[in-house]
Amino acid sequence: MNLLLFLIIGALAGWLAGTIMKGRGFGLLGNLVVGIVGGLLGGFLFGLLGVGGGGLIGSLLTALVGAVVLLWIVGLIKK
Repeated sequence: MNLLLFLIIGALAGWLAGTIMKGRGFGLLGNLVVGIVGGLLGGFLFGLLGVGGGGLIGSLLTALVGAVVLLWIVGLIKK
């Protein structure tokens, strides 16, 4: 059940980040990858700041922030 929740949060965070940064999502697989990598990046960044969120909303927020930062970095590299 945790794996399914992890995948759903990743896909949702990736879709939201794609919508915020680009105006649209990346498709299911793209959203999933962006969300999962964003979740790892967000967890790392929040850990550096000493901030942590628990539960479903905290996990989604962490993944969303990480995914937005990831897309911002990718946008800088592509230019």
